[in-house]
Amino acid sequence: MVKEGDLLWTPGPERVERAHLTAYLRWLERERSLRFRSYHELWEWSVTDIEAFWQSQWDYFGIQSSTPVEKVLGSKKMPGAQWFPGARLNYAEHCLRKERPGATAVLHLSERSPLAELSWEELGGKVRILATQLRKLGVQPGDRVVAYLPNIPEALIAMLATTSIGAIWSSCGPDFGTRGVLDRFTQLAPKVLICVDGYQYGGKPFNRKPEVASIIAQLNSLEHVIYLPYLNPSDRAPLSPHTVLWDDLLAHPPVPRSEFRYEQMPFDAPLWILFSSGTTGLPKAICHSHGGIIIEQLKALHFQMDVHPGERLFFFTTTGWMMWNFLASALLADVAPVLYDGNPAHPEPDILWKMVEQSGTALFGASPTYQSILEKAGFQPGRKYDMSKLNSVMLAGSPVTAECMVWFYENVKKDLWVAPGSGGTDVCSGIVGGVPTLPVYAGEIQGPLLGVAAYAFNERGEKVVNEVGELVITQPMPSMPVCFWNDPDGRRYFESYFAEFPGVWRHGDFFRVNERRGCFVLGRSDATLNRHGVRIGTAEIYRSLAAVEEVDDALIVNLDLPGGKFFMPLFVKLKNGYTLDESVTEKIRATLRREYSPRHVPDKIYAVNDIPVTLTGKKLEVPVRRILMGMPIEKAANRDAVANPKALDYFIEYAKTQRDYSLT
Repeated sequence: MVKEGDLLWTPGPERVERAHLTAYLRWLERERSLRFRSYHELWEWSVTDIEAFWQSQWDYFGIQSSTPVEKVLGSKKMPGAQWFPGARLNYAEHCLRKERPGATAVLHLSERSPLAELSWEELGGKVRILATQLRKLGVQPGDRVVAYLPNIPEALIAMLATTSIGAIWSSCGPDFGTRGVLDRFTQLAPKVLICVDGYQYGGKPFNRKPEVASIIAQLNSLEHVIYLPYLNPSDRAPLSPHTVLWDDLLAHPPVPRSEFRYEQMPFDAPLWILFSSGTTGLPKAICHSHGGIIIEQLKALHFQMDVHPGERLFFFTTTGWMMWNFLASALLADVAPVLYDGNPAHPEPDILWKMVEQSGTALFGASPTYQSILEKAGFQPGRKYDMSKLNSVMLAGSPVTAECMVWFYENVKKDLWVAPGSGGTDVCSGIVGGVPTLPVYAGEIQGPLLGVAAYAFNERGEKVVNEVGELVITQPMPSMPVCFWNDPDGRRYFESYFAEFPGVWRHGDFFRVNERRGCFVLGRSDATLNRHGVRIGTAEIYRSLAAVEEVDDALIVNLDLPGGKFFMPLFVKLKNGYTLDESVTEKIRATLRREYSPRHVPDKIYAVNDIPVTLTGKKLEVPVRRILMGMPIEKAANRDAVANPKALDYFIEYAKTQRDYSLT
């Protein structure tokens, strides 16, 4: 039985020699006369002498500015750090500067089409044509272009075209409902909407034309709609009086690279707007910058993910999740993103592993939820497909257990770098994650990323080791948001990250660091399980329950009651064939008591049909807690941001019938 902290893998000499980190350390010694004996020494320097570190990133990656750069930091204050004042550059230009004949830029497949490639020439050519046509439609720097598109090449082309001319990009997947889209896009007052007529998932087509019509009708700022018939390519009926077809926009003569002008933007100019989940209120419109994303993604792709020019990178995502933006940014490192549109387990659980073999994917990104699906199906990818090109697996999206990591070594490939990570939409990158030159330990994230001063803080704002605390970042990062859109005085931005510890970014996760700087992200701290003064991360509960055969999924919350009392119910979704009888209930209690403490044992256990999750698969702990405390459903949770909104009905009814928790 694997235990947390067991050694799972050690990088061999060839991998260490080939690692970008190794090359960077030699560059620092040669060019800066800096010598570091370990990753952790390098990290310490990166978060203490931050100006020297980020200048080295600029120089090492050859980031290009069309104007002189005054300094690295105009101000270190958080919020409000000013990075590389004077610089003017463009994200899309840096993505496409590797364009060359005959090389593959993007791979893509879907439930509707087999694996195919897009060359650098095709990608760059279509971006320049579309960008030119957007300019002719009157799109100017700072205008918002929004998209309702699946994860297909057209979405990538549209994003690059938009950002190449200085307009601001934002997107949602077509699985979003009307209210979910409008909650996001109405905040932006977009000039252009790019949309499809529907999508396919699990073999079933979903017509979204009624939703699109409703969205168009309520986005009063729209001047143009660009329509891509995806489900029905022959449908050319206009969606509005100002509709232009995607194919018609692209049916223009090529624009030579030498004649195309990329809009040069200040380092901190808005690039794109990502949104928080919006499950507990209006989604936060998180605005990232051209320069911040360029330098942060180059650093992460090279030093923390160790992908190399010409390799293929895959992560299962939709256009409504920050991992799509991260995947698209693989182009910055001359790495080909692999796009997939569809159900990751349809028609068989092996669809993505077949793609790994066919595409020669080097880094495969997945979530613990996806691993659980494979394990339940009894699928062993390594026995069926050629994994010779695959050398890394990145795990993100929710806390990763030791057992989840071991599964990849036993069922995919023994010599595999399995690198859990955690970051967020807020920084559009990782905070803690993989280090290719360090060993992998079960259930443990290898360390904080370079340039990320991540620590665990206790309630007094003190750094702690081997204790659960708040995940904080004590130094600014270039990819921290430049603002929230429609937050003119910055109040919502400040309250989101800096109200708890002034001048320090509070990320909102429970966090623990051990003596070797291994990291553990233990669930959202705003879903606190505080029992007798001891704070418990929900991930600890879920990890234990993963070993209980009868339990398929679970959600736990802690409710503060009058008089200093509390009530901690556990809701479990059982596997087919099981019922929550006395023996199963006692097995759950005994497991939590044995593996952790009596404080981890719930006051009561309930069986539910489903566990509510966001559109990106995260459990709705905070909304459920609010519902159970009596908050009206319309304030506690936004159903349009929930993947399975019917799952909320149980908790709404529960709150009505069992509000006197002291008697349960």
